[in-house]
Amino acid sequence: MNNIKQQLVQARQAKKTMSMLTLPQKKQLLQAISALLVSHQDDIIDENKKDLDRMDPHDAKYDRLKLTDERVQALAGSVLDVANLEDPTGKVLLQKTLENGLQIEKRSVALGVVGVIYESRPNVTVDVVALCIQSGNVCLLRGGSDAWFTNSYLVSLIRQAIETAGINPDIVQLLPTARELMGELLTAKDYVDILIPRGSQALIEYVRNHAKVPVIETGAGVCHTYVDETADLDKAARIVANAKISRPSVCNALDTVLVDQQVAGPLLAKLAPYLAAHQVEVYADPQAFQWLKEVEYPHLQHATADDFGREFLDLKCSIKVVEGLEEALNHIEAHSSKHSECIVSTDRTHIDAFMHTVDAAAVYANASTRFTDGAEFGLGAEIGISTQKLHARGPFALEKLVTEKWLVSGDGQIR
Repeated sequence: MNNIKQQLVQARQAKKTMSMLTLPQKKQLLQAISALLVSHQDDIIDENKKDLDRMDPHDAKYDRLKLTDERVQALAGSVLDVANLEDPTGKVLLQKTLENGLQIEKRSVALGVVGVIYESRPNVTVDVVALCIQSGNVCLLRGGSDAWFTNSYLVSLIRQAIETAGINPDIVQLLPTARELMGELLTAKDYVDILIPRGSQALIEYVRNHAKVPVIETGAGVCHTYVDETADLDKAARIVANAKISRPSVCNALDTVLVDQQVAGPLLAKLAPYLAAHQVEVYADPQAFQWLKEVEYPHLQHATADDFGREFLDLKCSIKVVEGLEEALNHIEAHSSKHSECIVSTDRTHIDAFMHTVDAAAVYANASTRFTDGAEFGLGAEIGISTQKLHARGPFALEKLVTEKWLVSGDGQIR
C-alpha cells in the first residue's frame, strides 16, 4: 500500500454514521463484539502466538503483547463494562437565555475521527474500539508491527460485528504499520480530528514533534514510592512489592523506591524477600547497596545517575536512600514523568504535603501505583494515562473522548 488516503476518506465519511447511532444501537453492537471475542477466543490466541513467536520472550514488550484465556475474557468483559456506561455525548453543560432573548446551550459532542498510535498491546485495540463506539467517534488504529497478526484478527472480528448490525464498518479501521505511512497520518488534519499516541517516550515525542493533527499525549510512566520514617514497614514492603512485581511491563509499575534513612535498613530487609522471589534486578545507591548486601540480596547492582528517572518496564528497579520528605520531593520533581507517585506514611502532615506538592496525574498515600487505570477508577476501559494538563489528565477514558458545541437559538435577533 503506497498511501492511506482511501482509509482516511472512508473514516471522514463514516462520521455521519457514528453521529446517527442511538445509545441502544451502540450497546447492542458492543455486546455483539464482546460475544465474538469470547466465541473466537482460541483463534485470537492462535493469532497472538504468531506474533509472540516473532519476539524474544525476554523482551520487556513480550508480556504486553501476550494474550491468554484470562486476558481475552477480561477484554470481553471490559467491552461490556463500557457498553453499560452512560453516553458522554449530548449532555447539556450550560443553558441560559440572554437579555436579547437568545437561548444558549453548551453540549458535549464526539471528537470525530480519533487516531490512536500504539505499540505491542492488542488489548488497546479492543479498548479503543469500545470507547470510540460508545462515545460516537470513528477510530483509526495504528498498532505496532509486532502485534500485526493479533490486531488484524481482532479488527476483522469487530468489523464483522459492525457489518452484521447493518452499520458502515469503516467506523473502525486498522491502518498498515509501514513506517513510511506514519507521516501521512500525522499530517492528515483534513481527515483526523485528534491523535493519541500510547507507548514509549520515543514514540510519544516523535508524534508530538511531527504531527499537524492535534495531539493528546498518554505519557510514559516513571513511578516512585517514598517510604518515610513513620511508615508501617510491613505495609510499605507489600505496597512496593505489588507496585513492582504484579505486572512490571506496564506504565503504572514502580521504577524507583525512595526510603528515609531512618528506616532504610529495616524496610529493605523486609522488602528483599519479595523482590528476590521474582529475581528483581535492583540498582541501588551506596547506602541502599550496603543494606541489601548485608541481607545477601542476590540481584544487586550499583546505581548510576541514569538509573533514576528511568522507566524499566521489567523486573528491575532503582532504590535511593533520602534524608526526609524534602529530599524525596526534590528527587521526584527532578525525575518524575508526572504519571503516578506514592508516599507510605502514618504522618498526616507528611501525607498532606506530599499529596499537594507532587505534580503528577495520580498521587497516592499508602496504596500501590498499580491502581492508576481507567477500569480500576471505575471509568471503564481507557486509551492510556495522560500526563499532560490540557483537556485530559490521568486515565484517558470515555468521559474525555468528547468536546463541546454551542447551540444558539434566536427569533430574528441581529447584532
